[in-house]
Amino acid sequence: MHELVQIGASSRRTRRPAWLKVRLPAGDNYFALKRLMRGQALHTVCESARCPNIGECWTHRTATFMILGELCTRRCGFCAVPKGRPGGKVDWGEPERVAEAAVRMGLKYAVVTSVDRDDLKDGGAAIFAQTIEALRRRIPGCKVELLIPDFRGSDEAVEVVLRARPDVLNHNVETVPRLYSAARRGAQYERSLRLLRRSREIAPAVPTKSGLMVGLGETLEEVCAVLRDLAAAGVYIVTIGQYLRPSREQLPVARFYTPDEFAALKQEGLRLGIRHVESGPLVRSSYHADEQTTSLENGLIRP
Repeated sequence: MHELVQIGASSRRTRRPAWLKVRLPAGDNYFALKRLMRGQALHTVCESARCPNIGECWTHRTATFMILGELCTRRCGFCAVPKGRPGGKVDWGEPERVAEAAVRMGLKYAVVTSVDRDDLKDGGAAIFAQTIEALRRRIPGCKVELLIPDFRGSDEAVEVVLRARPDVLNHNVETVPRLYSAARRGAQYERSLRLLRRSREIAPAVPTKSGLMVGLGETLEEVCAVLRDLAAAGVYIVTIGQYLRPSREQLPVARFYTPDEFAALKQEGLRLGIRHVESGPLVRSSYHADEQTTSLENGLIRP
């Protein structure tokens, strides 16, 4: 196991290290998927959040659908998703279009997330449930992973989503508690932990998942404390990736973690009892999500 070492301010780098370089998106599959999303009037978190893995994932015809429009009601300091006031508008035809796109892509595993919709009474829970139903009706046997917002702490909204029986319920804590006021405005660390705990209580058979970014100014001790909290909340899958500043409008990168540090964090998470930890510079919440669930089905992760 690699030793966890805290790097001080003098070791910070201003340029991205070599292990963070990715190829520009290209290829027939990438452009075909782009046309499909535009043709179905759909959004993906891959584009809206400027994910560095979009070229790899879209080339392999995988994408994370982002429902409930493209305007987020919160102003998180790390996120490039457009902010605004949707005014309570909901496109109820969206679940069917997501399912149609999934059919055309030949998906057997779909990941669905959303912007935060604090303007809606249920936070968008009902349309999450309808999207699961549409996907399974159009693609029998399709696995569905949901990456949900915190629904402002509503147990009722979480129950609506869980009654639709997602194969994995994901909710990201994103960062350490100390940085919430800057990075996750409008969110509460304890509220996110409670959502994960309650999900296990409401539907014990549905594995829970969470993720966090590093490089925003946290210490390694703080990251390990979050991993302990997630393990205590019964979370089975955790993703850890490097924060990359999408544009000058978002928070700057405090430092870049090395591959050895990511390996050490993975080992720490496993030591704490988390069943599966994806940890690496380019890891994102939905990156290789289908492979994580395959491990679950093969008994490598037991809920």
